Amino acid sequence: MNRKTLRIAALLLVLVMSALMFAGCGQKADSNGDGAKKYTIYSDKAFPPFEYLDEESGEYVGLDMDILAAVAKDQGFEYEVKNEGFDPAMTAVQTGQADGMIAGMTIKPEREETFDFSDGYFEDGSILVVAADSSISSEADLQGAKVAAKTGTVSADYTESIKDKYGLTITYFEDSPSMYQAVMTGAAVACFEDFSVIGWAIKNDGTSLKTVGDVVNPGYYGFAVKKGENAELLELFNAGLANIKKSGEYDKLLAKYGY
Repeated sequence: MNRKTLRIAALLLVLVMSALMFAGCGQKADSNGDGAKKYTIYSDKAFPPFEYLDEESGEYVGLDMDILAAVAKDQGFEYEVKNEGFDPAMTAVQTGQADGMIAGMTIKPEREETFDFSDGYFEDGSILVVAADSSISSEADLQGAKVAAKTGTVSADYTESIKDKYGLTITYFEDSPSMYQAVMTGAAVACFEDFSVIGWAIKNDGTSLKTVGDVVNPGYYGFAVKKGENAELLELFNAGLANIKKSGEYDKLLAKYGY
């Protein structure tokens, strides 16, 4: 082999090694040591009893967290949860930062345009919420009122749908506790919230609020992925959900939170 041939061979070796190095850098950082994929799941950060920070342990707990853990164990997949908030979770899935999200997210046609959903895992709906000493007894009493809403939620959608009818002024909040605080302090006269969530807050957190009337726009919560992507994760979730329902573990998890 002449000197020119050696130089060409060396150059080719450098190019191959560089390609391999860049290919390695381009791999997603969601694989464990044995090459199996580790999913990144986003969730809300203050939506008890579905997800909330346990101050003693410093960890996020709740029904969504328990269901996800049970499904992952049943199906044998690994995951990392990032509790960033409801709106950030939706954005993370839409932009590809997250493989999926579980955050008390109601399945509805408008969301199905950008998300693929699992089978429903919990049924809920919105209800009118006012201060404990409020004289408001129906939606009609909201005429011209300032109301609070949590960004990106079905309850916010419902509030917007009756805005013109009652002449509402809507102030938006990133999380439920901030929204509750606005109503309790009088910054807003009311809000709409998921019935199970506000019921938990009133019963367990001593929140000085009360519900008025009946549940509106009922629907099912679902695990969500970006539309057209992560079909395998959605299949795993559905299969695991079906199995834990069949085994009775799902009912035990519901009972843990009083459902």
